[in-house]
Amino acid sequence: MDLNLLVYFDVLMRERSVTKAANQLSITQPAMSNGLKRLRDLLADPILVRTSDGMTPTQRALQLQPVVRDALSSLESAIQPQTEFDPATSERTFRIMASDYAESTLLLEVVRQLNQKAPGITLDVITPSDVTFHDVEHGKVDMAINRFEELPLSFHQKVLWYDTFSCVVNKLNPVVKNFTLEKYLSAQHIWVSKTGFGVGVGIDPNEVQKLGWVDLELSKIGKKRRIRVFTRHYHVALQLAREQNLVATLPTRAASIHKDDPNMVILEPPFDIPPIALKMAWSALLQHDAGHIWLRRLIIEIAKEQA
Repeated sequence: MDLNLLVYFDVLMRERSVTKAANQLSITQPAMSNGLKRLRDLLADPILVRTSDGMTPTQRALQLQPVVRDALSSLESAIQPQTEFDPATSERTFRIMASDYAESTLLLEVVRQLNQKAPGITLDVITPSDVTFHDVEHGKVDMAINRFEELPLSFHQKVLWYDTFSCVVNKLNPVVKNFTLEKYLSAQHIWVSKTGFGVGVGIDPNEVQKLGWVDLELSKIGKKRRIRVFTRHYHVALQLAREQNLVATLPTRAASIHKDDPNMVILEPPFDIPPIALKMAWSALLQHDAGHIWLRRLIIEIAKEQA
């Protein structure tokens, strides 16, 4: 068989469009259409079928996709020139999906060190709502840094650190004195969280399982807090806690952003909350990329220094 057909198949499955696949490979649309016809003849399968949702892959095509992708990835890694990556002269752009938590705590130091060690490198930081698992899997996003409940088995991943929880309140908030569970529950709260990938949806205060770690642990002891504000941004939660009589229960590293603010008080939660893990995940396609390896190591070193 013509091995170019495997490349055609890989791009067609990724783009789900003959036109986009042709553009990706810099060939004409008739040439790509001909390639699709040859694939259909070779595999005795339609591969892609036009439906109301666009070009939809067949079951046979879905089964072949990871096999073909792995084979091409192995070939690409084997024939890639073994050139060294020079961060001091590189002008590469790395796209990183990062939560507000990761941006506020980890990436600030990453940018500082890049300015010193790799001034030509650009970071394109993308929010979780702008990214799907497929974007990372296909290498369109270099890495994702967030708190993940689960990840595809094909992803490489590394735990950067574990973090506990703290409560942030204005120093004049009446709950500050004798911060008991009873006072915690009598206060009004700010909820903040965004994990995983994809577009978020509205929060239902009664769906405890979807509210996350803090409210799940409260439910285990038969308690429930009064949430006045739902937000996905840690800086907003901290500012609200600073200016209002609201309690923000946040990962300790995020809470520490305002540790030197004379108007703020950081308190230990009056109940147990298990630590959370901040993870870095990336595609197998980038596992052996020299520049990617360098950036991963830099981020891991910075995380260790901040532990």
